[in-house]
Amino acid sequence: MSGHSKWATTKHKKAAIDAKRGKMFAKLIKNVEVAARNGGGDPAGNPTLYDAIQKAKKSSVPNDNIDRAVKRGSGADGSGADYQSITYEGYGPNGVAVLVECLTDNRNRAASEVRTAMTRNGGAMADPGSVSYLFNRKGVVIVPRGGDNSKAADEDDVLIAVLDAGAEEVNDLGDSFEVVSEATDLVAVRTALQDAGIDYDSADLTFLPSVSVPLDADTARKVFKLIDALEDSDDVQNVYANFDVSDEVLAEVDS
Repeated sequence: MSGHSKWATTKHKKAAIDAKRGKMFAKLIKNVEVAARNGGGDPAGNPTLYDAIQKAKKSSVPNDNIDRAVKRGSGADGSGADYQSITYEGYGPNGVAVLVECLTDNRNRAASEVRTAMTRNGGAMADPGSVSYLFNRKGVVIVPRGGDNSKAADEDDVLIAVLDAGAEEVNDLGDSFEVVSEATDLVAVRTALQDAGIDYDSADLTFLPSVSVPLDADTARKVFKLIDALEDSDDVQNVYANFDVSDEVLAEVDS
């Protein structure tokens, strides 16, 4: 889990400055729109929308784009798309279990794109329930180590802030911390950090693997290529996989 988290965190930072920036913006905006549609357009009364907006802002999505997405989702301007949430399951190289979350207005297109990405990159689709049992729904808050406009966070600061809010563990990812909780405690953990004056990068409901598959550098490259291909689809919002890569393997892959 830690290796996967480090890879995902590093990859997210790179994505913010590379050619995928526009695609990332579009997915963040879609999250905002769907959150507003499902829970209303007031972030104060819709924690999912609040977190979606904060994540979009942290990724430098323009405020005007965010405001328009909230209006579309809440029905204020009557132009929102009818997005459906679909999860596909499959296997990647070396038997790595893969969950693919989609938000789409065209189920057939989403299914086709996920299947194509799988089969062209050493993966295979699986029946519903085949791999989802290997994952648990959790809340995850990513906290940067220190910050310009907030209390400089070290591990003790984070632990003290979240201990009574439902946090299960705090993992050191190098330049950030990963705070894991039950899904139902995500808002409480995020709020506890805010109350302590500790900044955070993102607060998300996610799937974490209960069993991880260790990868060598060659297999890791194949798995990363598969995940990149899946994430390249506009319909795919999140990809989860139960691999673990050591710092040494990550360094070899990046070299």
